[in-house]
Amino acid sequence: MKKVRVRLGNRSYSVHIGQGMLDEAGLLLQDLGFSGRAVIVTHPNLRKLYGGILEESLASRSFKVSVLEVPEGEEQKSLETAGRLYEELTDAFTERTTPILALGGGVIGDLTGFVAATYLRGVPFVQVPTSLLAQVDSSIGGKVAVNHGTMKNKIGAFYQPRLVIADIDVLKTVDLTDGLAEAIKYGVILDASFFSYLERNIDRIKARDARALETVVYRSAKTKADVVSQDETDLGLRAILNYGHTVGHAVESVSDFGISHGQAVAIGMVAAAKISNRMGMLSDADVARIKELIVRAGLPVELPLLEITRLMHAMKHDKKVLQGRIRFVLPRTVGEVVISDGVNNSLVEQVFLEGK
Repeated sequence: MKKVRVRLGNRSYSVHIGQGMLDEAGLLLQDLGFSGRAVIVTHPNLRKLYGGILEESLASRSFKVSVLEVPEGEEQKSLETAGRLYEELTDAFTERTTPILALGGGVIGDLTGFVAATYLRGVPFVQVPTSLLAQVDSSIGGKVAVNHGTMKNKIGAFYQPRLVIADIDVLKTVDLTDGLAEAIKYGVILDASFFSYLERNIDRIKARDARALETVVYRSAKTKADVVSQDETDLGLRAILNYGHTVGHAVESVSDFGISHGQAVAIGMVAAAKISNRMGMLSDADVARIKELIVRAGLPVELPLLEITRLMHAMKHDKKVLQGRIRFVLPRTVGEVVISDGVNNSLVEQVFLEGK
């Protein structure tokens, strides 16, 4: 088992990473001083796969457990679903000291975190991520939100979990490609040695080698924890975590979320690399390295058939826009990036046209 600490003063917490971690959930919550009632929010299918293990672990430490189910799908990350969960939490006699556990991927984690942040003005929140994407990215850092209209994560808050439990065993049954996009991102923005590790071990990772997966989750979590510890509310350094997301979120929105988050971020990373190259920063060789690793991970690198005018419009409404200017995270080299609001729209459109 490995542990990463997110250092945020009295909001600090640990990310526990390893095999068999679901069995340890009850003990970990008890060690934090929790007792009595606990609530699990999850998908019906995930409840069948892992809910029993988590419920048993909590019950073994004398927790009285309630389970709330949410159907699968990005459309569930909404104010409507949040409202239904508020009612079900009331029916379950949830109190301000009752921990709410999010057993699922990014949708469950974001939705449950938003509900935890706003129910009774805030109740304890625990992330139990069941996808690689959630384990390496969305479960860490306290960004919780729901979508609104066609805009992703438009309504949300910064609300840190009390604990993150990342069980490597659950990754044996899920697709890894979306999570690999975020792992590659960490290599590009801050950790060239990790990028090289991914290049050397991508086949082991895709084959679900437990030790390799644990390394991917640990090194990704450590990079994100280090960034979040320095910039919790996204006012400076944390913006580098948006590499690939400026274009990526637009692709998700314009495709009506038909393109997954990881696929969209992969497309966005390649687009940002090309933009950086055209601006005289990133070398041809590094563009090729980034593109090749993304392809080997099983992710797309070309823009799908979407209207460029709609993509540009979506980017202008992104949360990262500052004073009307679209901000891009652009790699200088593998392992180093800069944030720029000086990218010409015509250059962006040119890169989009080449990818169609």
